[in-house]
Amino acid sequence: MSSPCVRLHGRGETESAMSESRDRLAPMRATIVKVARAAGVSTATVDRTLNNRAGVKEHTRDRVLTAAERLGYLPERSGLRSSRSAQTVEIDFLLPGGTNTFLKMLAGHLEALAAARKHEATIRIHLIEGFSPDALARKLLELKTASGGIGVIAVDHPTVREAIRDVASSGVPILTMVSDISNVPRIGYVGIENRAAGRLAGHLLGRFIRAGGQQVALFAGSLSYRGHEEREMGFRHILAEEYAHLQVVELREVKDDSERAYNEARGLLASYRNLAGVYNIGAGNRGIARALEEAGRASEVVFVCHELTEHTRRFLVSGTVDAVIDQNPRVEARDAVDRLIEAAAGRPQPNLPPIRTQAVFKENIPQI
Repeated sequence: MSSPCVRLHGRGETESAMSESRDRLAPMRATIVKVARAAGVSTATVDRTLNNRAGVKEHTRDRVLTAAERLGYLPERSGLRSSRSAQTVEIDFLLPGGTNTFLKMLAGHLEALAAARKHEATIRIHLIEGFSPDALARKLLELKTASGGIGVIAVDHPTVREAIRDVASSGVPILTMVSDISNVPRIGYVGIENRAAGRLAGHLLGRFIRAGGQQVALFAGSLSYRGHEEREMGFRHILAEEYAHLQVVELREVKDDSERAYNEARGLLASYRNLAGVYNIGAGNRGIARALEEAGRASEVVFVCHELTEHTRRFLVSGTVDAVIDQNPRVEARDAVDRLIEAAAGRPQPNLPPIRTQAVFKENIPQI
């Protein structure tokens, strides 16, 4: 009498064989193993999806739910996809109002995302009186019980910080954008590294100014924005380190207003006949460019500014602007919306790297 043949299996082979055996014994009954095979994922991923746990990408979740519905697994959960899709979150963005072209571009991208992602979130955009900490604080507190998450471009002011702390303590996630703010419980920051941007501006001016040039001037929207303050710091640091012959003769705040920037630039050009360079930290580029052109000094004064817009494109082509330090508002809007949707749904995400900056010159203006 021959001895029975015994086959030894590794743990994985044993579990697979047992699963196959169970499937053969119950051919009409779907299992997690079958769902996992059909979706091309692990059984753990199926379990996380069907129990609506975090850590599953949206396209993977859809694949698992499609497989589960097709196989008839847990039919009482067949409404999971539609109920989940019906659960939208409400998020709000607080942006400064005014004539800042970059911020208008950012608002436009947020509006486009509001239409494209309405199945996931209700996205509202609020324009706040520029540079008013009281107006911003009032709006933050107004949204305290009405929003699932708030993205804010905030002046770094005690009134605003207290309002953010109040809103965050109620459980509403706060995300800072474009300009960060210190000592507040935010979920993250979406924007460029502003100090590095200021250093880049200083480097460009230092390299472009002709031999013998010494005087440079700065314009800022408002140093109450931490981002503007950081750009100024970076600019001054690199001048002290590498271009000590350059002297900052003026810093004028223009509240990101083109007409005010024009008047300030006119006065500055009249006062400093040997001005060699201008760095505009914020908005108002149209006013500064107009003053340079009217004074007939656009070709002799090196002008470095921020944000590639329809206006700065034109000034690059004409030679009035020598370099633009650009950031991508479309990416900024997308990342901010992603972060707030996830946070409002209780799925906090790791911090993102800073938005990339790009130096744009007349010779490398990107196509729209």
